[in-house]
Amino acid sequence: MSNMALNWHEDFIVHLASLVCPKVYVELGIYHCALFNRIIPFAEQLIGVDISAESGNYMQQSSKTRFFKGTTHEFAKKVVVNPLQINMLFIDADHSKEAVLQDFKDFFPYVAPHGLILLHDTHPGNEQMMQPQWCGTAYLAVEEFLRETGSYELMTIPISPGLTICRKRQGQLSWQEKL
Repeated sequence: MSNMALNWHEDFIVHLASLVCPKVYVELGIYHCALFNRIIPFAEQLIGVDISAESGNYMQQSSKTRFFKGTTHEFAKKVVVNPLQINMLFIDADHSKEAVLQDFKDFFPYVAPHGLILLHDTHPGNEQMMQPQWCGTAYLAVEEFLRETGSYELMTIPISPGLTICRKRQGQLSWQEKL
């Protein structure tokens, strides 16, 4: 599978960000900032999280961007102390089921009503794609999320490596939602 075929989600997310214009965009697992840097024109504040210090070197420097070097769980502890209201969250750090479940649980309370959570690697195209360095077991987290959908809705785009879109909501129409 070509690199372009594996990275289709980047163009999709950039287009989505151009429509939504999130005030706060958080990306868990930025690697070389290929997606993160493309979101900068569309968001007011962007935070990239990665355990690799090197990842921060790829981030375009801007008054709008911030790099957090550490685990997603360490960043979640910082958010508890200094709460954020996240409008768009991209979960793409550790691709294990357990890590995806934990990231979702840690950050969901800080996602704004009708905010979007994007989960990567949720539809591996074959057994080989299920290796930890590719999609891992992230797709299994979606099975768990489907058991409780009272405060969100979600759907997976069934194109490998997969992208699941989650919208935090109580009511269908954002303009009718109580703040």
